[in-house]
Amino acid sequence: MNLPERVEKWRERGRTEEFRGRSIHTYYQPGQGPLLVVLHGFPTSSYDWRYLVDLLPGQAVLAFDFLGFGLSDKPRDHNYTLSWQADLTEELIARFDGDGPVRICAHDLGTSVATELLARDLVGELGFDLGSVLLFNGSILIERSNPTLAQKLLRGPLGPLAARFANEAFFRHQFASVFSEAHPLTDEDAVDNWALMTYNDGNRLGHKLVSYMDERVIYADRWHGAIRRWQGDLHLAWGMEDPVAVPQVLGGLLELRPDLDAVRFEQLGHYPQVEDPELFAGTLTEVMAPAGSSL
Repeated sequence: MNLPERVEKWRERGRTEEFRGRSIHTYYQPGQGPLLVVLHGFPTSSYDWRYLVDLLPGQAVLAFDFLGFGLSDKPRDHNYTLSWQADLTEELIARFDGDGPVRICAHDLGTSVATELLARDLVGELGFDLGSVLLFNGSILIERSNPTLAQKLLRGPLGPLAARFANEAFFRHQFASVFSEAHPLTDEDAVDNWALMTYNDGNRLGHKLVSYMDERVIYADRWHGAIRRWQGDLHLAWGMEDPVAVPQVLGGLLELRPDLDAVRFEQLGHYPQVEDPELFAGTLTEVMAPAGSSL
């Protein structure tokens, strides 16, 4: 299919990596310092990070599309578990890791991949040195979240039917609803993200991809416990106008771990890294860079 020029340029900046027989769209930016790994959310892709990587030109950054998302393979017969996505993350980090402990910045679905990595680290089963983690705008405490209508439909008994009949107008409405009033969804972003969703008929997999929400219930003790007990450098940031991962989710995380610091973006919604990339990049640099250094 033809992709918008902006998306095509992003694809050309990346490369394809193979993992367990699947093709994974990967972007790697060489640079100094520990590797920064950025994990995207549902239903978008590594395209979410295109502004951020350009604002960190000297930093080594790894971004990729999880299986089933963006420009990666979208097999119909796959069981889309977060454990598989975490295995993928570990493997790609092993291929691109550079100097020093890895830093992870995770959004939405990516926050649960990150907490699985924390859980593995706690029991000595992580294949790399994890130095610091920033979690933002993810419905980690799913009972406190407010899923979109699309998520509810895809997660329900009519999920396959909802995925089959997904259309651009409905996607635009749902996607626009999670942005803040001060930084609304642009037409370009709507066009680009719909193209990425529908690439290789990925929109027909929505009912499979949304299963991560069920995993957040199944593995709550494991992942919430990892947040409580992991003793590395852990941070939170939050767009406070997020209608999905609402501020109550942030409040619950701070109840789990009162000693965590949290940066609050008062006028941003679910996609701080897209809505105000400069503010987000500055915050990331400040909270994740060791004293006396830069990210």
